[in-house]
Amino acid sequence: MKLFKLQTLKSLWSPNRTFHGHCRLLASDVYSQYESVRRGEQEIPKYFNFASDVLDKWSEIEKAGKRPPNPAFWWINGKGEEVKWSFEELGFLSRKVANMLTQVCGLQKGDRTVVILPRIPEWWLVTVACMRAGIVLIPGVSQLSATDILYRLQTSKATCIVTDDSVAPAVDSVASECQFLKIKLIVSKGSREGWLNFTDLYKNQSDDHSCIKTRIQDSMSIFFTSGSTGSPKMTEHSQGSLGFRPLLSERYWLDLTPSDIIWSTTDTGWILASLASVFDPWVFGSCVFIHKLPQIESATILNTLCRFPIDTVVGAPTLFRMLVQNDLSNYKFMNLKHCISGGEPVNPEVMEQWKSKTGLDIREVYGQTEAGIICCVFKGMKIKLGSMGKAAPLYDVQIVDKNANILPPGQQGEIAVRSKPIRPLGLFSGYVDNPKKTTESERGDFYVTGDKGTMDEDGYFQFIGRDDDIIISSGYRIGPFEVESALIEHPAVAETAVVSSPDPLRGEVVKAFVVLSPTFSCSDLESLTSELQEHVKKTTAPYKYPRKVEFVQELPKTVTGKIKRNELRNKEWGRM
Repeated sequence: MKLFKLQTLKSLWSPNRTFHGHCRLLASDVYSQYESVRRGEQEIPKYFNFASDVLDKWSEIEKAGKRPPNPAFWWINGKGEEVKWSFEELGFLSRKVANMLTQVCGLQKGDRTVVILPRIPEWWLVTVACMRAGIVLIPGVSQLSATDILYRLQTSKATCIVTDDSVAPAVDSVASECQFLKIKLIVSKGSREGWLNFTDLYKNQSDDHSCIKTRIQDSMSIFFTSGSTGSPKMTEHSQGSLGFRPLLSERYWLDLTPSDIIWSTTDTGWILASLASVFDPWVFGSCVFIHKLPQIESATILNTLCRFPIDTVVGAPTLFRMLVQNDLSNYKFMNLKHCISGGEPVNPEVMEQWKSKTGLDIREVYGQTEAGIICCVFKGMKIKLGSMGKAAPLYDVQIVDKNANILPPGQQGEIAVRSKPIRPLGLFSGYVDNPKKTTESERGDFYVTGDKGTMDEDGYFQFIGRDDDIIISSGYRIGPFEVESALIEHPAVAETAVVSSPDPLRGEVVKAFVVLSPTFSCSDLESLTSELQEHVKKTTAPYKYPRKVEFVQELPKTVTGKIKRNELRNKEWGRM
């Protein structure tokens, strides 16, 4: 795949982008140093490394007393333990880790390291250290099974893995089948046979490390897609697509300052964690706040927002669906001003409940592992319920048909990002070792997302569903999200997923899997089924109502929290 060509920024701007145009940063900050590139007066640099060109620059600004006294990183575990690092301390520690990886473990530029750690400070140290050493980071979530880990180690040909006590046994059970795996590092207070102790090793290293020189297109991270359809693919991102992109994108979806504190509750294995807990906040010199969150619990989230001066919280729609079921009148958030949701659409009912209970809006972002943030609702932008905002800067986002023709406003098609003649900074480099899938992701001049949507006259995009989630019943095309949004308005429904189900007359019909609200009790599920069906008929077009309803204890989800509709659909069609 042809990488983006070094061009002036004028040639990279999205023609339908909207900017949130104020800037409150110090004139001497890192972001401001790239103003000439954003104005198109200077070309994108050939060499770039996020650690040396952003983090170390913030350290210098910090030492000069030109940054507020916020920490760069602030971690708690909910049990009294707390870690605070300045940018200087982050640099000091990450250089030690970089020396450990290169000098003790023998890793070299381009080597791949799988990192499966929960939300603990060591994840951030390894992430930054890999940047410094030019090592390709492959994050994974802690819920991965031994089979998942085997697949990732074999497919990626990773030479090193970093994990903790909870995952190490699973690694050991498959390590003999991973011929490329040479180094196993464990973050633990104890020792484990066959493993090097991460903490003991890095603390004894020198902090004298020269950051390796990396080209802007050099590989930085590989993310395994969530695998909701088919085997997970290795999605490769570069120093440019992850690290340099936020320096060009104006302030867009986060709009932070060095005084701000942002908390992303997303798992470390998800690209949103990298965007919202590493690259985008630290470009602006903001403080990244992290709670270990062994479990996502309403009380923990709400109490943390009340006890700590968090300005911005980022979470999946599941988080907000969970929070609105609480009596929020007992909670007074210390400093919360902005709420951002990504991963799946937020139901309008949830947005309205959150607004009525907290006075705060939920701003949606839409993106993919392959492209980062594609659409977003900027601060100050009018919020349209059911919309995920406008195209993010650097991206020309369109709705296209099967022949890559741009469709007019209001017409349903596939959400796509223009990738030719110039590939925009932010798009992935390709699927590693899978040129066929990489080619299939392109159609005409566009990278196609596989998601169905529409765009209105104002440039707002609406998500309809995955291409393979669309239900066609008696000739009607039905998006699952609109049915789910109608169902979740009912007080009995905590969560729901809608898929197609076979029907001898209509070909397929709408089926809803429903998780009941814990506060709702019902002894007559048959009557409740009829009530929910009538509710949907009144809320949306009658032909969209679920002709089948099944009540379940929980919905199957990927490790990143996305509902696995394909699993439910396959079960309905007898394909499991």
